[in-house]
Amino acid sequence: MPRCVALVGPYLSGKTTLMEALLSAAGAINRKGTAKDGNTVGDASAEARKRQMSVELSIAGCTFMDEPWTLVDCPGSIEFAQDMLNALLVADLAVIVCEPVADKAQAMAPLMKFLDDRAIPHMVFINKIDHFDGRLTELMEALCAASSRPLVLRHYPIRNGEAMTGYVDLVSERAYTYKQDAASERTDLPDAVKDGEQGARQILLESLADFDDTLLEQLLEEKIPEASDVYANMTSSLAQDQIVPVLFGGAEHQHGVFRLWKALRHDTPPPQVTAERCGFASGGDTVMQVFKTIHAAHTGKISVARVWSGEVTDGFSISGSRIGGLFRLFGGQTEKITQAVPGAVVALGRLDDAHTGDVLTKDGRGEAGDPWPAPLGPVYAFALAARRREDEVKLSGAVARLIEEDPSYVLDHDKDTHELVLRGQGEIHLAVALERLESKYNVAVRGERPQVAYKETIRKPVQQHARHKKQSGGHGQFGDVHVEIKPLPRGSGFEFTNSIVGGSVPRQYIPSVEHGVREYMQRGPLGFPLVDFMVNLYDGQFHAVDSSDQAFRTAAQLAMREGMPKCGPVLLEPVCKVAIDVPSEHTSKVTNVVVSRRGQILGFMARENWPGWDTVEANMPQAEMHDLIIDLRSLTQGTGTYHFEFDHMAELTGRLADRVVAARAEANAA
Repeated sequence: MPRCVALVGPYLSGKTTLMEALLSAAGAINRKGTAKDGNTVGDASAEARKRQMSVELSIAGCTFMDEPWTLVDCPGSIEFAQDMLNALLVADLAVIVCEPVADKAQAMAPLMKFLDDRAIPHMVFINKIDHFDGRLTELMEALCAASSRPLVLRHYPIRNGEAMTGYVDLVSERAYTYKQDAASERTDLPDAVKDGEQGARQILLESLADFDDTLLEQLLEEKIPEASDVYANMTSSLAQDQIVPVLFGGAEHQHGVFRLWKALRHDTPPPQVTAERCGFASGGDTVMQVFKTIHAAHTGKISVARVWSGEVTDGFSISGSRIGGLFRLFGGQTEKITQAVPGAVVALGRLDDAHTGDVLTKDGRGEAGDPWPAPLGPVYAFALAARRREDEVKLSGAVARLIEEDPSYVLDHDKDTHELVLRGQGEIHLAVALERLESKYNVAVRGERPQVAYKETIRKPVQQHARHKKQSGGHGQFGDVHVEIKPLPRGSGFEFTNSIVGGSVPRQYIPSVEHGVREYMQRGPLGFPLVDFMVNLYDGQFHAVDSSDQAFRTAAQLAMREGMPKCGPVLLEPVCKVAIDVPSEHTSKVTNVVVSRRGQILGFMARENWPGWDTVEANMPQAEMHDLIIDLRSLTQGTGTYHFEFDHMAELTGRLADRVVAARAEANAA
């Protein structure tokens, strides 16, 4: 049965290079490509090749030693993590690719926690080992600190001077020497590494013995376990996410790649085990789960799914829809196939009602035992504006397709600023969205910093009289009002009352006065919407012939226009309640960032179920939050994040307020 392996890890760790090396070792490609030359199997999109980085999943099927496999190269940038998380949910095993740099190990902590929380088997492949000049013990200590599961060396390095020239397999105790762009060559175990190798092997055996009583007894009796028993223990412990094997090599030169394939072949759980882990019964009718949606230029909507049970054929009806094509993926290429078996990763054509996370069955859409997790919350935003007027109608539909492809995009209409705002995981994430809108859907869009929904209120009460009188032949216009304008507590909104006695303003005109006041509220003396005040209509006059709804509406607007500047208008800015999640060692730096952005620290606490992490709670002006995520990621190796919600409006005075008011006046005059 086909097995599926996801290649994950931090940005620049070399995942795409490793997939090229794995495909080459399997004979699926004749020549390895490079990101620099733009000819890799993965990263086939124009956006990925322009940036020389993965911005979407790259899926490639291959065969190694007569066994079918699907490799999924996942983006390393935190901004494109949604695709990675979705792929991990259906993978049999994850290979975490990292650089041999201890200082970068912390960046893998959120990924490892995601895997451990869901008991997804994973191993670590330390890439670029030919550039490693540090101490292995320090690197392993840093990696272990990022994981809640014990990391155990599967290989032990052989050095020649400062260069890493090979390794010892700690289970078979066989030594291998790296060969340029070829499989490693068996060699004798050097005397210089025997002591270190024996110590590392003992640690490996003791780690495995924590989960196997028989092995523990053998170690206590100082018996040497059979290699076959150690292999079996490792396979079992890995499948249950009890240990994390660590291998190393250099994908660029094919170092350790064949041995990685051998480890995958031996230790990767079969798809039926993964299906049960995900809450699906093995065997029975056809069940598939969609983990990626693609809108392709020529083939339309494609749903990429893992087959959990049963078989799928071209033209098969699933969940009430007929499959419009069955394909196998190889990077940016699709190959039409006639049948897919359990474990296969397939692309399904024209399933318009299928969405990422959906479980598809023959009789209808079902539910998995483990609910599909909610998309990542947005941390960055662009206000969208179509460059061409004719594209305004198409814009919302095109963005909806982008959101189908990547659910971590969010589109909303800001009712205060009247902007169409696209939110996502970072500046590059949104820049890629704009490029795809133009390249895929021919919708040219400009992305700008969203406006802040400033408002204004008043500080003191005023009574104001206003009369609108106009004669133009025939019926004239006459409306006379006396209003009292008062401030209200923050968050009260707007209130209109009347205390008219004696019919000085006829009942039918009172709603017109309120209408006029509400029209004025859209732009107060400072140029922003007015909130938190009340208006009471307490007197007025009317004319039996010339008074009308329009006359009293105009009189009310005139009263507001003349009275509001006397009420001590003041600018209000939105303040959000922010919860920032960071490793504890960076908490003090983050509090400094919050304070520098006019934030008020409310407190901090240990992050729930995240050992070694804190949650910093603060109130922060919305105007200071646009690029907050950039600072957080810079300080925390990309691990810091936050979520927020609107909390209250607060007064803004001084030079900042003056600049905001001046900018609004300039915009209104333009």
